[in-house]
Amino acid sequence: MKYLVIFLTFVSFNCMAQDYNTMLSAHRKQYKADFITDKHSPLKEADLPNLHFFDADSTYRVNAEVELLTGQPIFKMPTFNGAQQEHIRYARIKFMLNGKPQQLFIYQNVTLSKRPEFADYLFLPFLDQTNSEETYGGGRYIDLKTTDIKNGHTQIDFNKAYNPYCAYSDGYQCPMPPRENTLKLKVEAGEKQYTGEKKHM
Repeated sequence: MKYLVIFLTFVSFNCMAQDYNTMLSAHRKQYKADFITDKHSPLKEADLPNLHFFDADSTYRVNAEVELLTGQPIFKMPTFNGAQQEHIRYARIKFMLNGKPQQLFIYQNVTLSKRPEFADYLFLPFLDQTNSEETYGGGRYIDLKTTDIKNGHTQIDFNKAYNPYCAYSDGYQCPMPPRENTLKLKVEAGEKQYTGEKKHM
């Protein structure tokens, strides 16, 4: 009986891993396709082979405790081209990653939040110790929505971390991840360094 329980647990775990890998593969396929359909995209179809990703790793999909922040002042988040964008700190999240407690802030773009189609859009930029080595030196982003937060919790999937457009080309106003959103470890998940030639507009 004990062997049967272990066997069934193993089979269930493998099925879950396969389902997650399939889901992430579909997500990355759509991610690449969006470059072709977005009229503001810095990449063309011929550039897509220069996009690279870490292998799927479900240990980088974490459950986070969310503390919603109220009465936060508007601050100006610098962008890579020297401009600034107004944001507020929307929430503080706490989670475990690689066996260590971590903390990050989730932000909301003030201008976008006033547009109905983007009213629920949240922004999680971060830095980690893979930057300028395995990943883009300027950090990476994760997209969230207000509806992703339920009962004081949300799921953060670092496998879906992606590069800002500034990793591929200049001429874009990409927010720079604040230093307060630095993880002092390697996040070996999500998008890697772009290997194509950076474009100049």
